[in-house]
Amino acid sequence: MKELVEVIAKALVDNPAEVAVTETESEKAIVLELHVAQSDMGKVIGKQGRIAKAIRAVVKAAAAKSEKKVIVDIMQ
Repeated sequence: MKELVEVIAKALVDNPAEVAVTETESEKAIVLELHVAQSDMGKVIGKQGRIAKAIRAVVKAAAAKSEKKVIVDIMQ
């Protein structure tokens, strides 16, 4: 999951070198924190959060086989 979010984010931003994804796993959920440059926040979130919703939908579909919930948080 971590690699999937990283590939998607790097394709969207102007500074792909500043994209970082950290993964925290608990019993019931996996939390992926996406860190991007301040100037790229708008590109990752999109108008009215549409791109962020799309990223979360793709990750949710990819995680459908696992029994854990996957949460994608976008951080500065």
